[in-house]
Amino acid sequence: MRIGIGIDVHPFAEGRKLVIGGVHIPGHDGLDGHSDADVLLHAVSDALLGAAALGDIGLHFPNTSQEFKDIDSMILLRHVKKLLEKHGYQIVNVDSMLLLEEPKIAPYITEMRKNIARCLDVEIGAISVKATTNEKLGYIGRVEGAAAHAVCIIRQG
Repeated sequence: MRIGIGIDVHPFAEGRKLVIGGVHIPGHDGLDGHSDADVLLHAVSDALLGAAALGDIGLHFPNTSQEFKDIDSMILLRHVKKLLEKHGYQIVNVDSMLLLEEPKIAPYITEMRKNIARCLDVEIGAISVKATTNEKLGYIGRVEGAAAHAVCIIRQG
């Protein structure tokens, strides 16, 4: 068994579509980034890559590459899963936490879990997505950005 952790942060930006966990969330500015800036999927990807000691998403999907400009992060997560398989790893579970003041995430959590489970080819029961506010403190509390943390367990086999 191996454990990984991933953390990602993106600022909000006008004129961008908000996508978290592969779910489009209407009525709010999106997150700024080279890809679709899906903060949750980036944290999950980094946790998985870290558990396998395969670097991070910046190494595999550099923000200097036009190939990854505005790419759907679900495509990146699927690629991460293939990398783990290539190195002989299976995903046991993923636990994640979104940190953002708004919008409210609860109505979208089930769909996010389904998206992640589908990308990783695991049962939905192996995927946890939670959300919390920052109690109006710091950049998250001022609604300047969002963050996500993820931990995972993988095993050889």
